[in-house]
Amino acid sequence: MSEPGVFSTLLRSWRDRLPPSAAGLPAGPRRTPGLRREEVAMLAGLSVDYLVRLEQGRADRPSDQVVGALARVLQLSDRERDQLYIAAGLSAPLPRVVPTDIPGSVRRLVERLPDAAVGVYTSYWKLLIANATWVAILGEVDPDRNLIYEEFSGSGICSVRTPAERDDLRRSLVSDLRATAIRYPADPTVRDLVARLETVSDVFGRMWAQSVMVEEQPKVKTFVHPVVGPVTLDCDVFTVVGSDLRVLAYTAAPGSEDAVRFDRLRALAERPLQHSGT
Repeated sequence: MSEPGVFSTLLRSWRDRLPPSAAGLPAGPRRTPGLRREEVAMLAGLSVDYLVRLEQGRADRPSDQVVGALARVLQLSDRERDQLYIAAGLSAPLPRVVPTDIPGSVRRLVERLPDAAVGVYTSYWKLLIANATWVAILGEVDPDRNLIYEEFSGSGICSVRTPAERDDLRRSLVSDLRATAIRYPADPTVRDLVARLETVSDVFGRMWAQSVMVEEQPKVKTFVHPVVGPVTLDCDVFTVVGSDLRVLAYTAAPGSEDAVRFDRLRALAERPLQHSGT
């Protein structure tokens, strides 16, 4: 359902906010610092009368094309664009590709958590960056590493799991990949990954065909490390708001034998931050 009052308020506010120079227009003498209605209408390919009616809440619900043109002219952020679509009673457009840019705050988080093994993934579980403790346990960051592919192809670092635990993890990963494929339908990387998985694993193919959606739950994982032996760690997954990245963190229970082994692993982690170059 559209909200004409909200839509018109947003439209006027964002028009007043944008300086003419940002739109490639001369400033000149103006009563307000933002764009004139005539300028927005010209740049968006609309009539001035229609823009006036939109700003006054007197027009029918605008089309996707109109809202998209206004968002482009007003140079809205993705979140602002989505707000404008929703206020117009429309569904916000789906993003085209999976985000892979790592915010500086996330990089700092990875670097400043040496007491945890931390890796950052895309929403289709490609490893982008990891700290040295992670590398000591799970190996070097490689631009071709993908957690889902490693799990179903058997090419990743093995952990000690029961058949039920392995099945739960796989169903969770398939569910997450399906959600990503729905959210980013135009991303060729996601489509290619699904095709590769269907080729390499019949188990994946069966799970993908079932279309079951499940949520990843906090888990405990046991790794058998060639230097320190078995180490059991808590595994938690966090999603970075606004970028759809996954931060996966392994920690050891304080005072446990696993914490002692984990400390030995961290002592091995003398290399700087590892990244895939993405």
